[in-house]
Amino acid sequence: MKTLYITGPERAEFTTTEEPSPADADIVIQVRACGICGTDAHFWQDGAVAGAEGAHPIGHEIAGEVIFVGGDVRDTAVGEHVVVNPLTDPGGIVGCGGIRGGLTERLLIPNARAGVTHRAVPADIPWEVAALNEPMAVAYHGVNRSGAGEGAKAVVFGAGPVGLGAAIGLKNKGAAHVVVIDIVQTRLDNALEVGADAVINSATEDVAARLRELHGTAANLLGEERAGTDVYIDAAGVPSVIRTALASMKAHGVLTVIALHKKDVPIDFQEALTVEADIRLSMSYPTEIFEVTDSIIADWPKYQRIISDVVPFERADEAVRLAATPGATDKVVVVMP
Repeated sequence: MKTLYITGPERAEFTTTEEPSPADADIVIQVRACGICGTDAHFWQDGAVAGAEGAHPIGHEIAGEVIFVGGDVRDTAVGEHVVVNPLTDPGGIVGCGGIRGGLTERLLIPNARAGVTHRAVPADIPWEVAALNEPMAVAYHGVNRSGAGEGAKAVVFGAGPVGLGAAIGLKNKGAAHVVVIDIVQTRLDNALEVGADAVINSATEDVAARLRELHGTAANLLGEERAGTDVYIDAAGVPSVIRTALASMKAHGVLTVIALHKKDVPIDFQEALTVEADIRLSMSYPTEIFEVTDSIIADWPKYQRIISDVVPFERADEAVRLAATPGATDKVVVVMP
């Protein structure tokens, strides 16, 4: 069968690999869709996969159809549509340094346990939407880390896939008002479509002033006027977001960083001190991988708006290149026949 490997800087190539050899505790899925993550784009640019040497398979945002069930597996049936937890493979994280990657035709899931290694989803959900489960879990963990709940006023910087997922997650958690900030109008339009209450184009609008209009006014510990926003989520990964959040924040506001910052970010701790800022970091999805599945099942047409490009498997190498090109796209998903 064919599997996509990173083989060098800016090189992703198909390699012929062996068919899975399952044991009684395993299942095998026919991969039907696999999203391209920003991590995959970094691997392509660098020519290396984290924690691995030489050529290595990629792809960890996986949805597929069960085609084999081992004799010891009691909670899964052939024909089920499933999403996959790439963190549970004993051979390492699928597509991120492990021995298996999701951009392949068939995938072995060792020691299969429904609700741990995979979860069934309804057959009417399009494959490309089901493949959003993993990145949306990243977004949900960020929302959980922020502590936002009923009645919260929140702002999300960045209307890319994770930012939009965070906006949906915030509304699902009961946030009273969610603002999404970006510089690309089509992304902001998508944010409104998935449920954001308002958007701000930071290229043309004063973010701090608009937040005060939308969320009312509060104060820092010195009594200086600030926005009434409770939670700030960074899904953009640019230094200006941190500066803007801290300069707008009221006393005891929360800033949660989901985004990957490629360079050091200077923080004005004097500014942060005046609000006793609560800065939290969010990585991966310790518990959220299948928590988010319920939301996707309930509202999959909303999540479908996050997808910008659907690319056939035979062009998966081009899909990785597309995802790695700044400004070319938002969310690329590879689909298999």
